[in-house]
Amino acid sequence: MKRVLTIQDISCLGKCSLTIALPVISALGAETVILPTAVLSTHTMFRNFTCKDLSDQIEPIAAHWKSEGVAFDAIYTGYLGTAEQVDQIKELFRNFRGEDTVIIVDPVMADNGKLYPAFDMDYVKKNAELCAEADIIVPNITEASLMTGMEYREEYDESYVKELLARLNELGAGISVLTGVSLEKGKTGVMGYERETGEYYIYQNRRIDAAYHGTGDLFTSTCVGQILRGLNWRDAMRIAADYTAHTIEVTLQNPDKPWYGVDFEATIPELLAMK
Repeated sequence: MKRVLTIQDISCLGKCSLTIALPVISALGAETVILPTAVLSTHTMFRNFTCKDLSDQIEPIAAHWKSEGVAFDAIYTGYLGTAEQVDQIKELFRNFRGEDTVIIVDPVMADNGKLYPAFDMDYVKKNAELCAEADIIVPNITEASLMTGMEYREEYDESYVKELLARLNELGAGISVLTGVSLEKGKTGVMGYERETGEYYIYQNRRIDAAYHGTGDLFTSTCVGQILRGLNWRDAMRIAADYTAHTIEVTLQNPDKPWYGVDFEATIPELLAMK
């Protein structure tokens, strides 16, 4: 059985980050080890949530694993709360990266042209450094434009996306994938670039007019799980895009109208059958 370490925050209530990564990757057949960067009472779309930073636990936990001879087939990072944590995770990469360890970085920090309120450009720079350590990175267009210094555009064409991918490639990752790429009206999906082959990959599916917290985490967690199942990154991204879209559609049909996350629990059986 493959073993993956996923490093991100955990919300006690709320479908995002580790509360998505752990069940989804586990369901896809990989042992999923977690390293929480913070614990929150709920995710940040709720009011008056509590948050406990766990930066002081990262190094002792990693040291204990090292003493036990723990190894990982993949390491997957999501939301990291501070620039200091990014430095800690870079050190963890160096300590646990084996010859065949795949490192996947989702530099969660911005969307819709803006940084999340807690972050600044120093944090952007640190995430660019983290992406340089990765084999696969999966930023959205906002995050990519911030890390590369390119102008963010709400309206764009394929040439803009290719230039953005070319600049992401300069950060150092072997495979760069942009999420939330819409190249046709009513469509959305991903576009990626693989340095070794010099090839681009585009996948578009139907855009659903709905937004839920945690769908980016669902997409990336599905990608990680599929890669650990042995799929190539293109097929992993395609399945993740279709599964995320399907889960949003199922959630929209829920008469209870959940607002704080998608009903991925109901769609996991369908995920396992996707090819």
